[in-house]
Amino acid sequence: MSTTPISLLAAIDPVLRDALSANLLMDQPGLVVLRHELDANAGTLRRLVLDAGGIVEDEQVYLEHPCAGCAVREDAIPTLQRLVDSGRWDAILFALPVGADALMLARALDGAVEGAHLSPVAAIVDADAAVRDILGDDTLAERGLGMTQDDERSVGEALCSQLEYADVLILCGDMGTAGDELIEHLRAHDTLGVRGIHTLDPGILFTGEHNPESASHRCDPRTVQPWGGPTAHGTWTLDLSSKRPFHPDRLLKHIERLGSGKLRSRGRFWVPTRPGTICQWDGAGGQVSIGSHSSSGRELPTTRLIVTGIDPADRQRVADAFRDCLLTDEEWEQGLLPWLGRPDPLSPWLGERSRSA
Repeated sequence: MSTTPISLLAAIDPVLRDALSANLLMDQPGLVVLRHELDANAGTLRRLVLDAGGIVEDEQVYLEHPCAGCAVREDAIPTLQRLVDSGRWDAILFALPVGADALMLARALDGAVEGAHLSPVAAIVDADAAVRDILGDDTLAERGLGMTQDDERSVGEALCSQLEYADVLILCGDMGTAGDELIEHLRAHDTLGVRGIHTLDPGILFTGEHNPESASHRCDPRTVQPWGGPTAHGTWTLDLSSKRPFHPDRLLKHIERLGSGKLRSRGRFWVPTRPGTICQWDGAGGQVSIGSHSSSGRELPTTRLIVTGIDPADRQRVADAFRDCLLTDEEWEQGLLPWLGRPDPLSPWLGERSRSA
């Protein structure tokens, strides 16, 4: 028995998102679009349902908590179920709130709507604005795009999470630019890149199924890969790896050298004060977030950061800072015993240590 495909569309630019949605409505017979707009200050959600004939629904919904997760749980799932059950449409495009994390919402929707399945997840990116959006220091709040009142994410953090999770990346703007080159360094090899809104074949979004495991693998700090790409505009990617952990005190001392500037960096590290924990590193637009990710099991973790930038001076600075954060030869030879019982200066960011850490 066939089921209705639901494709998710992520964006940080509402104009591009809405333009693509309108274009798909003209090109894909039997398509309906569900669009969510969050107003964090008012605590409301605007739900728009559109098809080729125009606006089907335009409702304002008050949420218990004005966040994307609540919006999906309280409104998107029942609305999508209602659209599927109506039998009026053959396919659904869910245009996510601007800045939304596609990974989180795809997980929430996977298997939640009877008679439907998730088809490829898409993200739309403006190559002409990519350098500023990904490497600049603007925050979502500064652009009026924050999803909650305390949304402090940089634009780059939100955009990178979208383009790294997407199965289909829709690129707008000029080809061969610095932004186009930067995106190629960040786009996974198993992500399909499509050029332009007007040349997109709708069948790409509504044929086949989304594989959450493969998409999550692209974003997992335990499986980061350096995708690389053209370098005509000076874009570079460093693959920094070591079996050794970061020295927690030196990491705090050098974290600005390692993560500041026009960089996109992600990966994993560990510290000898908690050898059972894989720690996550995520940086964009001069912001860096670190935290505990998962248990390393019986094996010691490893340290690996993938860093992409455009300034030649940043490349050497980052490489030197990475080396300076690692345990020295002498410290590594002493093993982990000297670290037992030591205070952990990273607890404010990684949380309190557990016995297994």
